[in-house]
Amino acid sequence: MSVRSRIVPILLGFFISFAPGKGEAAPQGISTEQRLVSVMADTKAREAASAAGKRAAFLCVHCHGEDGNSPLAHVPNLAGQNPVYLLHQIDKFGDGRRKDEFMSGLVKVLKPEDRFNMAVYYATQSVRPTPGHDVRLREAGGRHFARACAGCHGASARGTKDVARLAGQQPVYLRIALEGYRQGSGTRSDMRMTGVAKNLTNHEVAALAAYLSALP
Repeated sequence: MSVRSRIVPILLGFFISFAPGKGEAAPQGISTEQRLVSVMADTKAREAASAAGKRAAFLCVHCHGEDGNSPLAHVPNLAGQNPVYLLHQIDKFGDGRRKDEFMSGLVKVLKPEDRFNMAVYYATQSVRPTPGHDVRLREAGGRHFARACAGCHGASARGTKDVARLAGQQPVYLRIALEGYRQGSGTRSDMRMTGVAKNLTNHEVAALAAYLSALP
């Protein structure tokens, strides 16, 4: 028996035992978040998951763009988001914690492995900032951000596994999201964001959107 013929069954046994297939749970004892962090740290695993995620995301291209940079002003960019944060948001649409009839319906038909791979795919894409021409507005936004937002979103606005990346986000989408929190529309629920947003003026909302959308 050749070396190759001996190795192939071993590898197949490894992947059957440890690599969840579509719709299956992560290996016993390993949380989905732990698996996601592990995949992101492994070049081959990350590339494989990203390729599968790109295929699974074909239904998302019209709104979120082929690479996670949305062609629609009111739709968020997904490129460059933390993969754990992305996966949590996908799951929230699936179980109703985030409310959007279209998104919820779409997410519900995705298998767990599709959701996982899509999170990896979008996280590995580069966001394209959209700087505006009003320098003074951006500067004002930077001051508001440092005062009210940097504590959670980070000094560079790149977020964490629990908090959204805002750097490079669509300016129109940012304004809509902030106004939604400020008005308590119910489409999203976050006590911290509601507490911050309700104290923002219209000018501060516009300034924050201008500043954040220009960040790399």
